[in-house]
Amino acid sequence: MKYRTLGRTGWKVSDISFGAWAIGDAWGAQNDEDSMAALHRAIDLGINFIDTADVYGGGRSERLIARLKKERSEEIIVATKAGRKLSPHVAEAYNLKNLTGFIEESLRNLSTDCLDLIQLHCPPTGVYYMPETFGALDQLVKAGKIRYYGVSVEKVEEALKAIEYPGVQSVQIIFNMFRYRPSDLFFSEAKKRQVGILARVPLASGLLSGKLKLDSTFASDDHRKFNRHGEAFDQGETFSGVDYATGLAAVEELRALLPKGITLAQWALRWILMFDAVTCAIPGARRSQQIEDNAAASDLPPLTDAQMAAVQKIYDQRIHSLVHHRW
Repeated sequence: MKYRTLGRTGWKVSDISFGAWAIGDAWGAQNDEDSMAALHRAIDLGINFIDTADVYGGGRSERLIARLKKERSEEIIVATKAGRKLSPHVAEAYNLKNLTGFIEESLRNLSTDCLDLIQLHCPPTGVYYMPETFGALDQLVKAGKIRYYGVSVEKVEEALKAIEYPGVQSVQIIFNMFRYRPSDLFFSEAKKRQVGILARVPLASGLLSGKLKLDSTFASDDHRKFNRHGEAFDQGETFSGVDYATGLAAVEELRALLPKGITLAQWALRWILMFDAVTCAIPGARRSQQIEDNAAASDLPPLTDAQMAAVQKIYDQRIHSLVHHRW
């Protein structure tokens, strides 16, 4: 396992980390003991950074992570998120009172007195034009409730605005072989400001695992069934906003490029790490085998220039027109 520095925090985090949405909800049925086994296996393999949110299973994901921390002696850095509980989910509700309430609940769920990293959870675009929201987060840092804060965004434009605030330490953004746009401008701007980048949805909701087929089925409580067209939340969260059949066709072209002995998922994760602005990729896992497969990507050899160009060509020909202008 290799490590990269997260923004200006001084933390060295595993470049393949653990995304904990799937152990909370919205990915079909969960089994807490399987989830705990996967979390423990992640720590065994050198993963030291876990990303979660207060809404993942109504705190279920956070509570499992608290249990993990009680059972392990290693340093484990936990990033959580706040804001998606708001109803209605409007910009003006991202205020000190509401954020304090969300953070207090995460403190209880995670059994701690200070959160390592809190991230605004894909707030409305208007929040990025509200200095008072970021001022509230500064107050919570001073109060000792949080060590650092960042944002999780839907759009590159939101990411660029967020890093204008000096307290923002990290930006979580969708970045994978089907979502190139962050690397056009945002990455260089984040590097200038020493802002960490967490690459979320790194496998495009499983499309880039190479395991899905045209006739694959998903449970009714799996977002890949109920949010395919953005019915529940932003469409870009599911399959990175790519039409399912189109994505599968692109996957077959990517599969033809695969070096022997590695999976498409591992290669897709290693592709993300080719961008030095990225701090870590945060693929999800619900079983030990999944985390073992993911973690192996950290030690793979770099992609060649020819391989990088071939991936870019597939994106340009099949994906660019569908997503590049939207997110």
